[in-house]
Amino acid sequence: MAASLGPLVGAIDQGTSSTRFLVFNAETAELLSHHQVEIKQEFPREGWVEQDPKEILNSVYECVEKTCEKMNELNINIANIRAIGVTNQRETTVVWDKTTGEPLYNAIVWLDLRTQSTVECLLKRIPGKNKTFSKFKTGLPLSTYFSAVKLRWLLDNVEEIKKAVEDGRALFGTIDSWLIWSLTGGKNGGIHCTDVTNASRTMLFNIHSLEWDPDLCKFFDIPMEILPTVRSSSEIYGVMDSGALTGVPISGCLGDQHAALVGQMCFQDGQAKNTYGTGCFLLCNTGQKSVFSEHGLITTIAYKMGRDKPAFYALEGSVAIAGAVVRWLRDNLGIAKSSEEVEKLAEDVGTSYGCYFVPAFSGLYAPYWEPSARGIICGLTQFTNKNHIAFAALEAVCFQTREILDAMNKDCGIPLSQLQVDGGMTNNKILMQLQSDILCIPVVKPSMTETTALGAAMAAGAAEGIEVWSLNPGDLTAVTCERFEPQINPEESEYRYARWKKAVMKSMGWETSGGPSNGDSSIFSSLPFSIFIMGSMLMLIGAKYLSGK
Repeated sequence: MAASLGPLVGAIDQGTSSTRFLVFNAETAELLSHHQVEIKQEFPREGWVEQDPKEILNSVYECVEKTCEKMNELNINIANIRAIGVTNQRETTVVWDKTTGEPLYNAIVWLDLRTQSTVECLLKRIPGKNKTFSKFKTGLPLSTYFSAVKLRWLLDNVEEIKKAVEDGRALFGTIDSWLIWSLTGGKNGGIHCTDVTNASRTMLFNIHSLEWDPDLCKFFDIPMEILPTVRSSSEIYGVMDSGALTGVPISGCLGDQHAALVGQMCFQDGQAKNTYGTGCFLLCNTGQKSVFSEHGLITTIAYKMGRDKPAFYALEGSVAIAGAVVRWLRDNLGIAKSSEEVEKLAEDVGTSYGCYFVPAFSGLYAPYWEPSARGIICGLTQFTNKNHIAFAALEAVCFQTREILDAMNKDCGIPLSQLQVDGGMTNNKILMQLQSDILCIPVVKPSMTETTALGAAMAAGAAEGIEVWSLNPGDLTAVTCERFEPQINPEESEYRYARWKKAVMKSMGWETSGGPSNGDSSIFSSLPFSIFIMGSMLMLIGAKYLSGK
């Protein structure tokens, strides 16, 4: 006989590097079972990052089925799963054919840089080439990071997509839309929707009116009929169409960083969390008012917990490469066989010995928004070894967090007295201690670090018509935490941070969109060569003038 634990809620957590399905007890927030599958990332050219939308979808089905099998083995009745929430890697862009249910191209991942030339073409159409031209509508700067430019690239470069748009067969969505449409029936009546948090990352969405913006769609030349319907983060969108959980409502949807904010219970104005995943994302709840940054942060929708509930806003500091730097050390350099081994290498030396690693693999995000930056390792000596580089990689994650925390403190006016953290990298105790040392404030980590999935489950369980999870502050379960206190003196921390900033400056201005790496191998695209040619011509003219010929 299967045990009854009261109502349960499932969460699909589709991240950049893996997919998970987790099941929580709605009354205690206890994690009961889960399953995880790694997702392949493809790098067809330098700076390009793609994933197969079918592989992503199949990984979701696999995780759901395997978790249900585990629950049956644990004697937990899966019939008690009342709802499912979806949380996802944001900005990643999919276009598919609604008549066949098939993707028309690989998903272009948020980290992808192919759209740099698209961004530059768009900038030319803006008076004064102002990157922040849509900031007060969207909260975002014009960048390769957001979905609109990825979608523009697909419409410009993929014939099948152009044709499908002309024929009225194309649908666009971020990963949440692709999953919800597919899971609720796909070509047989699937629901084409997204939530306000994911919509707010496209550059096509007005974060005040909470609607797609016709002027922005016109600017990017995006046909509005391919866009999903925008819903709140907590309402019934549709029901599962197949598998062990057929008939269970999907009733929660949040971009992964917004879900983590909810999972960390940051419901009050001024509460913040930092998630350490593939990238690093610091979000601070600013309540029902949108705050615009003067220091390189972006304004985003935090959540909207119901059709008739107000939208809450957040300031966000986004760092492209955090956990990805550890994966790079493992997969590209081969200096370790696992992420744990990277931690061990760093722990064995306890210092970077003056070595600094700026992992600007996809340019720099907040607070610089500098797409021309590239990764550098500097301060090397004959003494430097792989242990020091491993330590410098962990330090880089902490220094990048310090930069966005400094910006957040300047924008909010009230410095954070501690940092709430979550995400896979927080299991790395060396990293957490380093983070506290570099920030000079305590770092607080909940004992249950699956806060992203928890946030999606809370949104699903609280939805009208489900109502098995209360979001009233008095009803929320108190969370046990681990604290890391600063252990070095602030002077040493400041010295290291100043050196880091020096390294960041050296990483900038490496890449220009006209260079050979973008397929243009002409030596005339080289700036130094152009200067040399111009200089030679001027010298020749000058020589002729002086000789009187």
